[in-house]
Amino acid sequence: MVRMRRGAWTAALLAVTVTGSLLTGCTSGGGPTDDGRGRTPSRSPSESGRPNTGSVLAVKIDNVPAARPQTGLDSADVVYAEQVEGGLSRLMAVFASTLPKAVGPVRSARESDLELLRQFHEPTLAFSGAQRRLLPLIDDAPLNPEPPGKMSGAWYRGAGKAAPHNLYLHPQDLVGSAPGEAALTTGFRFGAAPAGGTPESSRTVRFPSARFTFTWSAERGRWLVAMDGTPTVTTDGASVAPATVVIQYVKVRESKYHDVLGNNSPYTESVGSGTAQVLRDGRAFDANWTRPEATDGTRFTTPDGTPMNFAQGQVWVVLAKA
Repeated sequence: MVRMRRGAWTAALLAVTVTGSLLTGCTSGGGPTDDGRGRTPSRSPSESGRPNTGSVLAVKIDNVPAARPQTGLDSADVVYAEQVEGGLSRLMAVFASTLPKAVGPVRSARESDLELLRQFHEPTLAFSGAQRRLLPLIDDAPLNPEPPGKMSGAWYRGAGKAAPHNLYLHPQDLVGSAPGEAALTTGFRFGAAPAGGTPESSRTVRFPSARFTFTWSAERGRWLVAMDGTPTVTTDGASVAPATVVIQYVKVRESKYHDVLGNNSPYTESVGSGTAQVLRDGRAFDANWTRPEATDGTRFTTPDGTPMNFAQGQVWVVLAKA
């Protein structure tokens, strides 16, 4: 029955995506068109009315300048930053310990997200749509897919931003309650900092068309985030300030998918091994990472093999090209 329900929403989403592709040259209310991935599907409520709780909620967050400031980003337990078409960036915010009142703007999923989310047990993925040929893969993935049409009451269009940068989600209306920190099966360890490291006041990570800067605030004991040179604050004015920043060097390759302009969708490989830099407590630590299987969390160690502890609080993981 679960597979039948997923098949039904995929068919509906496919139909809407095909219809939407015929309208690519149109605008709505004077705003820009979507990128072809974020079409809102026709309403088709899920059979249960609500996805299974007990696992994390992952939300794809828009990250172009027109989408900022974002909402609810400061409440995430983990924020992943990944490269998308044209060298731009997109975020995936993972919520377990608490749910904010609203999250967004929500945008479309990518193939890499499915591998990244395998580390969680049947996570809920909230996203605005996907490339048409990717929808069957999302349907077959071991997760609860939640595009807007399945539970329309949890979604709304906000004021102040043009479509497609104005789609928001009420998480509690979608999943009910936060599952708790035990659902964070990321492999991360929290505790005292290892010996060594080098003092670090600021670090910038660059994608081809995006950049992230993390500046240490001794007063707050956190890293203040800036994206593309602008300090990152939420719509309610809260600074986004993780306790730990991980710059994880990974393989980024071409996938078989493209956007409506013909740009290739990068595939970020999160399974395997490599090097990383871990920023915590105003210091930078060299690290190695390993994730043997998609169902495993990612294990970080110091160069001598000692487990790498993170500082308690929000973690940002920037998936940078090795």
